[in-house]
Amino acid sequence: MIDLNIKALTYLTKLVVIDMVKRNKGKILNVASTAAFQPGPLMAVYYATKAYVLSFTEALENELRETNVTVAALCPGPTATGFAERANLLQSKLFKRGIMDVKQVVEIGYDGLMKNQTIIIPGIKNRLLAISVRFLPRKIVTAIVRQIQERDQEVMS
Repeated sequence: MIDLNIKALTYLTKLVVIDMVKRNKGKILNVASTAAFQPGPLMAVYYATKAYVLSFTEALENELRETNVTVAALCPGPTATGFAERANLLQSKLFKRGIMDVKQVVEIGYDGLMKNQTIIIPGIKNRLLAISVRFLPRKIVTAIVRQIQERDQEVMS
């Protein structure tokens, strides 16, 4: 996961950014997650790598401000992609409420990129989540995220 979400993303971005800067034109859309905005017990590495994607994207966007190269981070919440099944999260509270459609997330991401938004968060609930964690103590945020990540014990029994 670290190789994919951090190493590959950084390396590939460097490869394409060099040519984009030379042409003074280009757009990059990195896929982060609402997970990027807080620690994530029970999925610590995933949340941490998505925090890297968001931070890296924001820093790079700032570095490229004097060019016509734009960089954005798409930060979707739970999305119907098959991820929940592969990550064994189908029974978690996270994936039992408000899962967004892939096509909708892609359209919002593309529109945001075309409007030169740096951080694109599809869905009002996801935007509220990303903002609200700034105002709560981090220990409380971490405890809440753990509760959401945990699988519903009634379903497991």
